[in-house]
Amino acid sequence: MSFRATVESMSKIMDEMGITELDLERQFLFGVYRKHIHLSKQQAAAVSMPSFPTAEAKSANSEPSEHINGYALKSPMVGVAYLAPEPGAETFTKVGATIKAGDTVALVEAMKTFNPIKSDKDGVVKEILVSDGQAVEFDQPIIIIE
Repeated sequence: MSFRATVESMSKIMDEMGITELDLERQFLFGVYRKHIHLSKQQAAAVSMPSFPTAEAKSANSEPSEHINGYALKSPMVGVAYLAPEPGAETFTKVGATIKAGDTVALVEAMKTFNPIKSDKDGVVKEILVSDGQAVEFDQPIIIIE
């Protein structure tokens, strides 16, 4: 399989799995070829995604609403949101939970670094607007606090 065919194949797999970055390395007799691939769907997402909040991104315990009521805790960066510290672990917070300023409510992975997203106010979690492993944009609402 040619390197180009490998990249095209991996790109399809990345798209299907929601992976946005991949490092490929192929060894030849004359040396090593390395390629860093970053897929960005920002343009497609702007066209095809509905406005926040989306029904599938909300927690199963919350009721859908037409607009956001309460304080929206927003993502400070582009990355992938995680609602638990590791796969299979209990989530940082749940709908209806009381949180205090400084409590970690999610992680956003950016450039292979997990950044804690901390609440900046006390309150009760009204809605969780992202699902675990979902890509988030800068300033995208993650959690609604009342």
